[in-house]
Amino acid sequence: MKIKNFLYNLAAGAAIGTGMIIPGVSGGTIAVMMNVYDKIIDSVSNLRREFKKSVLFLLPVLLGAALAFAALYFPIKYALKYAPFPTVMLFAGLMAGSFPKLLKEGVGRGFKPVDILSAVLPLALVVGICFIPELGTQNLSQTMPAWGYFALIAVGILGSCALVVPGVSGSMLLLILGYYRPILDSVSCLKDSFGHYFLVLLLFAVGVVIGFFTIAKIMKILLTKFPRGTYWAIISFVVGSIAALFISFDGNFPDRPAFDGIQTGMGVTLCIAGIIAAFALTALSEAKSKKAAKAATDGTQAATDGGQTEKDDGKGE
Repeated sequence: MKIKNFLYNLAAGAAIGTGMIIPGVSGGTIAVMMNVYDKIIDSVSNLRREFKKSVLFLLPVLLGAALAFAALYFPIKYALKYAPFPTVMLFAGLMAGSFPKLLKEGVGRGFKPVDILSAVLPLALVVGICFIPELGTQNLSQTMPAWGYFALIAVGILGSCALVVPGVSGSMLLLILGYYRPILDSVSCLKDSFGHYFLVLLLFAVGVVIGFFTIAKIMKILLTKFPRGTYWAIISFVVGSIAALFISFDGNFPDRPAFDGIQTGMGVTLCIAGIIAAFALTALSEAKSKKAAKAATDGTQAATDGGQTEKDDGKGE
C-alpha cells in the first residue's frame, strides 16, 4: 500500500473514531463523507476471499479510529461539557458540507417513484429515534446483575450500527438505552477496579465486533442487489442525522452552559469551518479517485499496446 493511501485511510479512521464520541454523529456518515464507506463494506464482506487486501485497507482505518478515540476521548468529553454547541456545530458543518457530493452521486444513479420509500423511511427512523424517551441510566458497577454482562454484548451490537449504517448514531442509541455515559465512565473507572471495568468494556467490544461484521454483510447485499435504493437511503440517513443533532440537543446535554454570544459565535464559525473542510475533503477524495482511475486506464492501455507490439513483431517474423 502506498504511504499516501495509508495516511489517508488513517485520517479517515481518525475522523470516524472522533465522530463516534459525539452523541448524534454517525461514524458511518463520516465514512461516506471521507469516501471510504463502500471500501469498508467491501473489505469486511471479502475478508475471507481477499484477506490480505482487506486487512491492508482496514488496518489503518481501525488504527486511526482507535488512536483518535483514545487521544480525543477526554478533550471531547470536556468540550461537550463546557462547549457542546460549538462542538456539535463543527460536526453538523462537516456533514452538511458533504451533502452536495452525496446528492450528485445519488442523482447520477437515477430516481424512481419506489425510491421515495427509500428516502422517507430512513429519515423518519433517524428523527423518530430522537423522540424515544431514555430508559434510565444503567448500572455497570460491580453490583450490576448477572444478566447485565450478557446485555452488554447486545448493546455493543446496537452500538456498531454507528460504524456501518450511515446516519444512525450509535451513541444516540446508547443514550436511549442508558448505556452511553456508564460505558464512557467505565473508561475513567479502570484505575479504580480494573478487572471489572475491563470485562465490561471487553463484552461491549465483542458485541461491537459481532454487529460490525454482521451488519456490514447485510449492507453489502443491499448495495449489490438494490444499489440505487440503498444509496438514496444513505442520503436520507445523512440528512436525518443533521436534523437529529439539533432535535436531540437538549436531551443529550441537559447540563450545558447557557447560550451566550461567545458560544454562538464559536458555533457558527466552526460550522463554516466544517463545511469548508468537507468541501476540501471532497475535492481531495475526487482527485484521488480520478488519479487512480487514470492510472488504471493507463495501465490497461499500456498492456494493450504491449500485446499489439508483440503481435506485430510476430507477424514481422
